[in-house]
Amino acid sequence: MTAVHTGTVTARCPCLLGEPYDECCGRYHRGETTAPTAERLMRSRFSAFAVLDADYLLATWHPSTRPRTLDLDPEQRWTRLDILGTSGGGLLDTTGTVEFRAHYVLDGHRESLHENSRFVREDGNWLYLDAIATPRQGLPRV
Repeated sequence: MTAVHTGTVTARCPCLLGEPYDECCGRYHRGETTAPTAERLMRSRFSAFAVLDADYLLATWHPSTRPRTLDLDPEQRWTRLDILGTSGGGLLDTTGTVEFRAHYVLDGHRESLHENSRFVREDGNWLYLDAIATPRQGLPRV
C-alpha cells in the first residue's frame, strides 16, 4: 500500500508532541532516521495510522508477527494518543513496553484502544512485536 500523507509540512504531528509533522514523525515515515526509543516508535506508528501509512507500519513490525498486508480504514480517524507508561525501551535497551490509549472516531462514534505494546530492537532499529493483553476495566474480578 502506498503511503498517503495528509496535511501540510507545518501541520501539528498526530502524535501530539507539539512539533510539526515533518520535523516529528514525518522524518521517520520518510526513512530519514529511525525512532531512538520504543516510545518514539509507538508515537510514529500512531501517526502512521493517522496518515494512512501502511508501508511504515509494516516496515516497523517484527517479521515474526507482521501480517502480509495491512488495509487501513480511511473512515477511521485517529484523534489522540495518551502514553500511560513505559518500561525499558530506552536508548541502551533491547526490549521495551509502552502502555497507551489511542483515541479514534469511526462511524461517528468516539472509541479508544488501550494496549500494552512490546517492542524489540534489532540491528539498531526498534520494531513493534505484539500486544500484551490489558485487563478490562469495570468487570468483576473472579
